[in-house]
Parts: sequence; C-alpha cells; structure tokens
Amino acid sequence: MMDAETLVLPRLGSAETRVEDPWGEDSGADPARPAPPAGRWGPTPWLLPALLMGVLGVLGAGGPGLRAEELATWERAASPWRDTWPGLRADDVTVGPYHLLVRGWAALFGTSDLALRGLSVLAMTVAAALVAALAVRMFTPRTGLLAGLLFALLPTSTRYAQEAQPYAVTLLLAVLATSLLVPAVERPRARRFAAYGAAMLVLGLCHVVVAVLLLAAHGWLVVAFRRRLASRWLIAASVAALPAAALLRLAAQHGTPIAEGSRPTLTALAATPRELFGAAALGAVLLTLALFSLPLRRSTALYTTWAVVPPFVLLLVAQATPIWQPQWLLCTLPAWATLGAVALSRTRVPWSAAALAAIALIGVPAQVAVRAPDGHQQATRQLTDIIERRQQPGDGVVYAPTDGGDAWTGRTAVAHYLPAGDRPTDVLADGSPHGDGRRAAAGCTDVARCLVGVRRLWVIRTGTQPDPVHALGDGAERLLRTRYRVAQVWRPAGFTLALLVDERTEL
Repeated sequence: MMDAETLVLPRLGSAETRVEDPWGEDSGADPARPAPPAGRWGPTPWLLPALLMGVLGVLGAGGPGLRAEELATWERAASPWRDTWPGLRADDVTVGPYHLLVRGWAALFGTSDLALRGLSVLAMTVAAALVAALAVRMFTPRTGLLAGLLFALLPTSTRYAQEAQPYAVTLLLAVLATSLLVPAVERPRARRFAAYGAAMLVLGLCHVVVAVLLLAAHGWLVVAFRRRLASRWLIAASVAALPAAALLRLAAQHGTPIAEGSRPTLTALAATPRELFGAAALGAVLLTLALFSLPLRRSTALYTTWAVVPPFVLLLVAQATPIWQPQWLLCTLPAWATLGAVALSRTRVPWSAAALAAIALIGVPAQVAVRAPDGHQQATRQLTDIIERRQQPGDGVVYAPTDGGDAWTGRTAVAHYLPAGDRPTDVLADGSPHGDGRRAAAGCTDVARCLVGVRRLWVIRTGTQPDPVHALGDGAERLLRTRYRVAQVWRPAGFTLALLVDERTEL
C-alpha cells in the first residue's frame, strides 16, 4: 500500500497578509506610470497654481463695490489712529487683529478698493502655492500640481481673494498650520510643534471659529495616527488657543456675539455646496472625485479628516446656537481640492487635463458673477454713482435708522465713494457724519427745522423696500409724506434709493 502524496501548503508571509494597495499610494507611485523624480518638476507644481491664483485674483478685483463688512474694514483702515481702540470696542473684537493688519497694509498701499483687497489676493496666491507644496509632500508632484490648480480654479477662491475680509488670510493660515503639523508628527521635535502652535495662534487671532474647527480636525488626526504624540499636540494647541480665548472673553464683556450665523435648516444645508464651492455642480464634482480618492491610506486620511470633521463639528455646535455659516468652512477647500487631485492623478494626463478644463468651464458663470458691480451682494458703488450723476447743489440725504444692523452701510458707502465736497447733506444728523465705528451720529430732534430749504432729498434704505419712506421714524415719515413726493426709485442690489422732491418745486 502506497502512502498518499503529501500536499505542501505554501507559507503565508507578510507579503500575502498585508492590505492590498491597488493604487500604489504607499510607495507614492502614479498609477498611470512611475512618478518622475521631484527634481525634474522643480518649482512647477506650486509656481503654476500660484500664478493662476494671482491672475484670477487680480482680474476684476476692483469692480464689485465694497459690501457692508468690507466697508467696516475700510472705515477702520481710514480712521485716525486715536480712534483705533474705541473702534475695535464698538466692532466685533474677534476681527480686531485683522483690522489692525489692514491698517498697516493700507499705510503702504492706500485705501482704494483694489488696494484693500490686495492683501486677500496675496494671501490666496500664497495659499495656492502651499496647497500644491503640501500635496507634493504627501503624494507626488503631479498630484500637487493638480491640487493647486483645482484650488485656484474654484470660484470661491477668487470670490474671497477679492474681498477685504479675513477669510483669505484665515485660509492661508489654515493651510500653513496643517503643513507644519505634518513634519511635527512625522519627526517630532519641540521646535516643530512650536512652529505649528505659532501658526494656530495667529489663526485663532484672525478667526476664532475657524481655528476651533481646524483644531478639531487636527486633534482627530493625531489621535487616530499618532496617539503617542497626543500630549505634545495638546500642549501646543492649548498654548495657541490662549490669545483667542482672551478675545472671546473680551467679546463676552462687550456683549459682542462670537459669530453671527443661522440655524442649519434643510434650506441652509442645501445651499452650502453652492456657497462653499461657488456652484452646486462643482460641489457634486469634487465630492465624487473625493470618493474616488479612496482607499484611506494615511496621506489621504489627512485630507479626508480635514474636509469632513470641521463641517461635522460646526453642525453639532449649530444645534445649540445659531452659528452655521458656509464661510466658516472655507478652510476645508484645500482638502477638497487635494482629494479631487488624488483621484485625477490616477488617470492619464489627457483625462486629468480635460477634467480641469471642465471644472474651469463649470465655474465660468460664477467667476463672471463675482466680478459684476453687485458681485459681493451689495452694489454700493452703483448706489453712489446714481447719486453722483443726478444730484444738484443743496440736495439732502436721509439714512433710515430702523433698517437693522446694516443701517449704517449706506452712510459709509457714500463717505467712501463720494468726495466730501460732492456728498448730499446728511440733514437728519447732528455733528459729525460718523460716530464711533458703526454707530451713527446723533439724529436731529426737530425734523422740520433740519429740512428747511431742502428741495430735493435722497432716501437710502438697506434691502428692498416697497415704500422707501415707510418706518423712517414717526416724525420724519409724517413730514416727508406731507411735504415731498417720490420722484424716482432705484433698487441696486442690497439697497432702495429714492429721490424725493418738494411738492412746491419741479424735478
């Protein structure tokens, strides 16, 4: 009887048991072809996105009129230094550091619309370069180039590059802090965590809410992948949060809200992709590409955490307080752009180039709209142009004190766009045309006396008002209805402008 043949089973080694990596992410290889050495690329991966972002940021930056928040920035930059502290106390103290930064910028470049927005253009240009550089470090030069170009092509990047608000600077600091976190956790050194903490500290001074959201993402990432470094990260994050905590305490003492927003209703959530990416279709494209950036290796997980955790945390907090604002999530744009680039880098060059062209084409309507006269939602320059072309000597102007928090916007727009000698007289204001910050000067108590000799009167209201005279104040409304007639009404975006003429005169 013969023995049965012995069946030898192959020994399962580590090569067979490790998780499959079909895309070659662990080795940094391009699925289409082996990645060329980084030296061949030189500065191209970050230089091209920076140039594109700079061109798109400057193109048409001076066209849209300054909206309310930008006018507040101009008011701070143009006010005398002695009014700095009272102005910061009257304003939202959490944006005070940014206003101080703009004051220094304006001292060098002036306070024109283009000059004020130049700081944001510069910040977004540097941010595009950093987005590409970080993606090169985490993936390949080709992925970095695609990430930077995707980021620059998003209409939202252009939108906030052309706004005199802290969003662009905040986004730059968010990318910088994340770029500094990567070497800190890969090769832990005290100086690396100190650099990361310094970047987060400045970010917290520029925007408290964004800093908190980004810290949540960074904390999740450290705990998930570098748990042994959690204590070092916590120390750096805690020290970085101290100045922001001081600002929050100061805001609470003055009754200033930390951040104005709304409840996350279904309507608000549905509008978030359009607000965040510039077009709802672009949001769908980037979300689809992000899904194809899987599997979740550590490099991709960094960006997935960066993109997902801040919206989730903001949504949770907004359940307790009305703080939901898509602008707070702008810090996630670099993550979404890079996740899209990871997916595109897995295709051949012609396909990825075609995808970039398609994304640019989808964003064209939004790019055009953001450069329109009302591209920032309030056509302040168009408002003052109408007055400048049609006003006559002796004209007066009335600003409604009952139009809510933005009632001062019309007065500030006129002060910004019309020279002092070419403005209608603010007939119902006693003393200076401005108070401290956003508070208007004291109103006239004897309306009939203040309107003596005024034959033509401009009425500037915030928002769309069917009746431009309604709710101007009991005394003013009653007198205007009996003495004046409405000759013409204009409704530039965000305003209602009416010309009233004394019944005893001709237009």
